[in-house]
Amino acid sequence: MDSEGAQDWLRRYVDAWRTYDPDAIGDLFSDDVAYRYHPGDDPVTGRDAVVASWLGTDSPDGASTRDAPGTYDADYAPVAVDGDTVVATGTSRYRDTPDGPVVRVYDNCFVMRFDGAGRCREFTEYYVERS
Repeated sequence: MDSEGAQDWLRRYVDAWRTYDPDAIGDLFSDDVAYRYHPGDDPVTGRDAVVASWLGTDSPDGASTRDAPGTYDADYAPVAVDGDTVVATGTSRYRDTPDGPVVRVYDNCFVMRFDGAGRCREFTEYYVERS
């Protein structure tokens, strides 16, 4: 993985979160991905389980709830790339309604490992809400 590939993956991640397209979500992750919404969580394991979790058809402890269309936006960028490991930081912004004001902002850090095909095989999110 390189910085350009990591930035492309992050762009696709945001697009998948905005659209909740199952194929776009699944394309991000390896078959055996271990996905953690919080560092201390047991991982959601496997691509299909991650897709189901994002779509809200399965609700593991600590998973995010599905955002209404037009209420989520984000910008993330890699800050460190070392072989198959990427650390990215950025900001997530939420609105209660698509045309409404931003009501919550989070600073995020993702720690990820990728396979040879550029699919994420380990994902852990760290975040804090701005006050």
